[in-house]
Amino acid sequence: MSSERKQKAAQLRHLLETEGPLIGPKVSSKNRDRYAAAERFDAWDSTRDEARAIKEAAIADLPELLEQLRESVEANGGTVYVADDAADANRYVTELCDEQGAETLVKSKSMTTEELELNDALAAAGVDTYETDLGEFVIQLAEESPSHIVGPALHKSREEIADLLNATFEPDEPLETAEEMTRFARDYLGERIREADVGVTGANFVFAESGSMALVTNEGNARKCAVTPDTHVAVTGIEKILPSVDDFGPFVDLISKAATGQDISRYVSLFTPPVASPTLDFESDEPIEFGEATAERDDPDDDRAFHLVLVDNGRTELREDDQLRETLYCIRCGACSNSCANFQAVGGHGFGGETYSGGIATGWEAGVHGMDSAAEFNDLCTGCSRCVDACPVKIDIPWINTVVRDRLNRDADPDTFDHLVDGLSPDEEPSGLALDKRLFGNFERLAKLGSATAPVSNWLADAGPARAAMERVLGVDRRRDLPRFRRETLVDWFDDRGPRVAADDASREAVLYPDAYTNYVLVDRGKAAVRALEALDVRVHVPRVRSSGRAPLSQGMISTAEDHAHHVYAGLAEHIDAGRDVVVVEPSALAMFEREYERLLAPESADRLADASYEVMEYVYGLLENGGSPDALGSPPEAVAYHSHCQGRTLDLEPYTVAVLEACGATVRTSDVECCGMAGSFGYKESYYELSMDVGEELADQFAGEPVVAASGTSCQEQLDALLGGEVPHAVELIAP
Repeated sequence: MSSERKQKAAQLRHLLETEGPLIGPKVSSKNRDRYAAAERFDAWDSTRDEARAIKEAAIADLPELLEQLRESVEANGGTVYVADDAADANRYVTELCDEQGAETLVKSKSMTTEELELNDALAAAGVDTYETDLGEFVIQLAEESPSHIVGPALHKSREEIADLLNATFEPDEPLETAEEMTRFARDYLGERIREADVGVTGANFVFAESGSMALVTNEGNARKCAVTPDTHVAVTGIEKILPSVDDFGPFVDLISKAATGQDISRYVSLFTPPVASPTLDFESDEPIEFGEATAERDDPDDDRAFHLVLVDNGRTELREDDQLRETLYCIRCGACSNSCANFQAVGGHGFGGETYSGGIATGWEAGVHGMDSAAEFNDLCTGCSRCVDACPVKIDIPWINTVVRDRLNRDADPDTFDHLVDGLSPDEEPSGLALDKRLFGNFERLAKLGSATAPVSNWLADAGPARAAMERVLGVDRRRDLPRFRRETLVDWFDDRGPRVAADDASREAVLYPDAYTNYVLVDRGKAAVRALEALDVRVHVPRVRSSGRAPLSQGMISTAEDHAHHVYAGLAEHIDAGRDVVVVEPSALAMFEREYERLLAPESADRLADASYEVMEYVYGLLENGGSPDALGSPPEAVAYHSHCQGRTLDLEPYTVAVLEACGATVRTSDVECCGMAGSFGYKESYYELSMDVGEELADQFAGEPVVAASGTSCQEQLDALLGGEVPHAVELIAP
């Protein structure tokens, strides 16, 4: 296992040094543009809800829609073929080319044909195939795979592309500028399109009622491939079917904003093939004649042929999978990649499988290529949840990744060291679970033991031989500082101290939830939270409750996380029944209560806990808004640089912290990076330590020289401690009296 971890680390290190510096700025720019586009579009959230509902219904009704689409296309004069798998689809297209006597074929960008490896099948059949999308053209010449589902050549620099084109085509004058290369590619590919016997496109959406299809592009090459050759073949997944053109509106409003930050793409083509326009003869000097027949939809040009190849290739099984069905709602915009800090650092050749890349790729790869392909990169999804807000159809991408991780865990062979923990680990997982995942997934038990034996446990863990053994056996990188367990836990401290606000004097009563880190490691932030709440006349309770289950869930240990969830609810229910609010210091724990518990608890229980729960600075903000005085709180430094936890951002918690700090007299500067890179256990692991630190460098650069830096999450505090070389407090510590 140690050699595999080192190999993974070396692969990522190579990408960090080579492709990451090229991809990162480009996708980060697209991500910022998405934010701006969403801000301009008042109906962003409601349109996402509408699009989500349409996709849910379409996938539910897919068998009926497929048959309706077949009838519509055939009534229009086209042919529909439903391919069971990649081999079936490739056979149909190559046999069609053979029947047509086709020697040349032009293609527009299509991730589905990448999934099928259609180009290889066409080459084996003797058909010369030309990619006409500029990015796809570049990687076809380079014999590489796409690094992004929207921008396939984002990993290439302008100089690399120029060298490639000059070496391949040997133009009279070497190509240097982007304008020169684009003009060359346009002219060259324009000739290929005019000469082609067959044109192949994908389809962004296909409409069952009319047999129409939509192509959304920025280069215009797709519609040329569709209508210039006499034969048009559209290859697309069965999940692209929508009931009617009437359903297209929300998607055309969303797809470009999500993908590139454009209000709308340059080309939105809607047509019903086979099209009625006459075939083109580029060698003739005669003008094209449009007669009455060609004006009628039901009388297409007799020389035109249209074939719609609908690809299953595992999609039906995905549709029947309650946990992974959401994958089929994907509209291939790439927003999950653009918003992902790890993707920004290494690109799709690191964060991707055989075909697909980015957060949603785990679902696609597991569905169409199998679990082994998904396993190659699944751990790069840290569950930060930034893609949840980015996705235009609100797919819960972190959950898909967690489900696949759980299934990979259960399919794993027993580890060499499994016998060391057999029967000792307090989780619900089978043997075969990687030891590093079992370690981090059982952090609460580790923390309880470490606290009970502190400070000796801290000294032993930091000793050189112990760090070497942890790296070799458990994959814990020796360069990362370990948590320092406190002998007195937050719960023990509060039990000895007791509440300081009498019940009769309290404005409210609240339970401060003692997550594992706040209880056993970062105890001071828990104490600060108690003091801040009491200063605002809140009677506080700190009960003994299990950890939220975030740690096991992050390792794909769903059964163990579910067990935690039930214990947590049981421990907090009596307080909720008594009318007490639940206040949470750690944002990732609150995210469990408000998001993941929907999947782990009965709906009524999950809703009750979510409705009663607040992040601590959110709660303080509410108290101040309802008559509390900031004068009762402590005075923070005049200037504070603040980084919000990624899951806190998804829950929109940052504004509360900023407002409270400002109410107490501070000037606040916030970061705009999506994630600090630590991501819980991710930054501890030998395979990912360097990636974690690389991701964090942007945040460190933003806050360099700031006298006071605060954060809201455990991971953020630990990462900033490491990057800035000092202790970074939780924001509540700055306002506690």
